[in-house]
Amino acid sequence: MHEYSIVQSLLEQCEQYVKDNNASKVTKLIVKIGVLSGVEPDLLQTAFDTFKEKTVCDNAQFIINHQKVVVECLDCNKTSTLQKHEFLCPSCNSNNLNVVDGEDMFLMSLELE
Repeated sequence: MHEYSIVQSLLEQCEQYVKDNNASKVTKLIVKIGVLSGVEPDLLQTAFDTFKEKTVCDNAQFIINHQKVVVECLDCNKTSTLQKHEFLCPSCNSNNLNVVDGEDMFLMSLELE
């Protein structure tokens, strides 16, 4: 389960942000997880809830935003959000696509106190 190592890294980042900003704790974390990232949101939530105890994130709210796949069609030059896992341009049905978003996980914001 790589979600555990992701959470460990996230908690380490939070510790550093708290230290760098002379704060005492994290009150809210918002992450964005792309549907193609390979990260399972429910497992990530469970891992966060398990490992946050006795850290600067002990009482932090953990919000996960799900990012659908956004593609750019290299034939018609339109950018679209795919509504299903079918890699065809919704405008021209081309499969000549470049994935623009939806493959990564990002820490979007932290609220410190």
